Amino acid sequence: MTKKILFFLLLFCSISFSQNPKLSPSTEVSIFTCGRGDQLYSTFGHTALRIKDTENQLDVVYNYGTFDFRTENFYLKFVKGDLQYFMTATSVEDFVMEYQMDEREVIEQKLNLPLEKKQQLFDNLNANLFSTEKYYTYKFIDKNCTTMVADKINGIFDTKLIKKVDDKSITYRELLYPYFDDYFWYKLGINIIFGAKTDAKAEKLFLPVELLNSLDQVKVNGKPLVSEKKVIVNGSEKSVSFSFFNSIFVIIAALLLIIVINKRFLFLSYLFVCGFLGIFLCLVGLYSQHQEVLWNYNALLFSPLLVILPFIKNKFLDKIVLLNLFLLLIYIIVMITRPYLVIMLPFILTNIYILLKLKKKGQKNLLTSVE
Repeated sequence: MTKKILFFLLLFCSISFSQNPKLSPSTEVSIFTCGRGDQLYSTFGHTALRIKDTENQLDVVYNYGTFDFRTENFYLKFVKGDLQYFMTATSVEDFVMEYQMDEREVIEQKLNLPLEKKQQLFDNLNANLFSTEKYYTYKFIDKNCTTMVADKINGIFDTKLIKKVDDKSITYRELLYPYFDDYFWYKLGINIIFGAKTDAKAEKLFLPVELLNSLDQVKVNGKPLVSEKKVIVNGSEKSVSFSFFNSIFVIIAALLLIIVINKRFLFLSYLFVCGFLGIFLCLVGLYSQHQEVLWNYNALLFSPLLVILPFIKNKFLDKIVLLNLFLLLIYIIVMITRPYLVIMLPFILTNIYILLKLKKKGQKNLLTSVE
């Protein structure tokens, strides 16, 4: 910690005592692309920007991916979409050490920029670092550590130099889906909470690997923007062994158990939980500023109307059951081409079975009361 504080003070002093620090001709500007981590926030990797000037004893990594868990009402702010991320600067040794410890790959791409562009970029970064502009409101697709770095590079040119070169014909959800292959609960949670925006075509560059690939294709005045590309930290291949409790089979087993026990109280309790989840999805859609959670059609599967089923009887029960079966039909039609239909299928089949069971039981009760 002391080393980090001293580094920051030296950087601050070097900038404070010189309104426009001059970089030497040997200055190098690089983009770091970091491999994915085990935590949810690091699942997609990371992007940072490095400026190295050996003549001025300068080697700084500018990082737009910092947030503070100690922020008041952290989780509420994150859900709402007004959590402030901020820019930090650190030494390259400290930055790289973190990824070495986690065995996460770090690829460096050195940019072929004229000195005046390097100077302009350096000035812009420091102007942000020591002002309120270092803070920004995080948005999963539209504004994150990768988009901020891309915007800074584009900002020193008259045109939008960096553009997405990866497949734009797939949706954001399809693009993200493989990242969760070994993390079933992350995959399930993300796909339940995400709404219609993630099913739009993935035309925006927002993932670290997309920036990596795009930089390789960029040319300035006929010359490649990337002059050198190398791996500075070798990541390890993490093989995740099969776990029943980290797979769809645990969901299937739990739902099958509910069906096999075949108790009305258990059926209604399950549907009540589903309905409560649906209320949560609707409220989050209204409350949050994250566009990714708006218009969530999973609320058709986990209908808020399900919460009232334990408290109603006879004709009204039958009508609510029919309405929910109709909503399920719409949901199936919407889901038929979605990549995560498979992991939602156990819920779909269970809901249909229980609702049909309740409808049949309700009809018997109605006939009995008529007789």
